[in-house]
Amino acid sequence: TRQLLARGEHVIATARQPGKATALNTLAGDHPGRLHVLPLDVAEAKSRAELLRELPLVLGEDDHGAPARLDLLINNAGVLHSGERFGHVEAGILDHSLRTNAVGPFLLAQALAPLLVDGARIANLSSVMASIAGRHEFRSPSYCASKAAQNMLSVQLAHALAARGIVVLALHPGWVMTEMGGEHASVPTADAVRGLLQVIDAATPAQSGAFLDWRGEALPW
Repeated sequence: TRQLLARGEHVIATARQPGKATALNTLAGDHPGRLHVLPLDVAEAKSRAELLRELPLVLGEDDHGAPARLDLLINNAGVLHSGERFGHVEAGILDHSLRTNAVGPFLLAQALAPLLVDGARIANLSSVMASIAGRHEFRSPSYCASKAAQNMLSVQLAHALAARGIVVLALHPGWVMTEMGGEHASVPTADAVRGLLQVIDAATPAQSGAFLDWRGEALPW
C-alpha cells in the first residue's frame, strides 16, 4: 500500500478489523482521497458480498462520468497454522486454510471480475511451499495444500479471463520479514514488495497463469 501510494495510485485496502489497522489508518490520513480502508474477511461469504456492495460507492466515476473500475487486484490474505504433526492434523484447520488461502481469493476475484478493467492484473500471493515438486518433508500440510489449490485456481482464473486480456499471476514473495515470516526471514518487506510490483507491471498476457517468485523467476509446480 505504501509503495502504490508513493507512485501516485489510488488504493483500496482491506482488513478484517479496520479499526485495529493502525498503520493503514495512519496512511489514509496522510493520503486523503487516495486510500480507502474497508472491512473484508476473504474466507466469509457475507464479508465478500458486503465489500462488493461498498466498492462502487468508493470507486465513484472516472473522468468521463462512467463507473470507475479496478486495474489491479492483490489477494494477499493468508493463514498458516503452525505446529501441525502427522496423526494430529485437524479437519477444521484444513478447512480454514483452504477457505482463506484458496477458495476465498478465487471467489473474490470471480465476484470482482465485472469491476476490473480489461487488461487488469490479478496477483495471488502464493508460496514456494505450494510447489508439489519442491516438497521434500512433512511440514505445514494445510498451508501447502491450500496454496497448491490456490495455484490451480489462479490458472483457472487466467483461462477464464484471458479473452479480456486480464493477467493472473501466482506469486511467491520470498521468505519475507512479516509476522508470518518470523524472526529468521531473509527478505525485507520493502524489497519483496518492490520486486513483486515490478513483476506484476512487466507481466505479459503470455505469462498469465504463471507461478513466479518476487524476482520474476519461474517456480516448479
